Amino acid sequence: MRFAEKLKQLRQAADMTQPEVAEKIGVSYRMYQYYETGGRYPQNAPIYKKIADLFNVDTDYLLSDEDRYIIEAAEKGGSRSKKDMQALVADLGTMFAGGELSEDDKDKAMRAINNLYWKAKENNKKYTRKDYLQKNKDK
Repeated sequence: MRFAEKLKQLRQAADMTQPEVAEKIGVSYRMYQYYETGGRYPQNAPIYKKIADLFNVDTDYLLSDEDRYIIEAAEKGGSRSKKDMQALVADLGTMFAGGELSEDDKDKAMRAINNLYWKAKENNKKYTRKDYLQKNKDK
């Protein structure tokens, strides 16, 4: 279950409204709506802590592995990496939707792909347009 689904489920179980939760965790009502629809994630750990404390859950409970990959992408590579990872996670979710793989196998596949993604990003940083032009100038 993704962060947005867990958040909505926790709020409903606590019999709270979205504006009440937003006020208690210190974000705007609109931002909280984004959290519940999956459009955004909290941008920092203190918000996750406030949510966890409010609903008396561990912060680790709030995030799925897919959520962690997306957050990690945003932290490491900014908004473009975040969008890339969201698309990758969505594509893989569709691929795994057939139910052929166990949850453990899905997690292993996601980790492997996540590692390959970051390795490719790192390799691409090594070769800038300037490097490419210099290399082709020497030929």
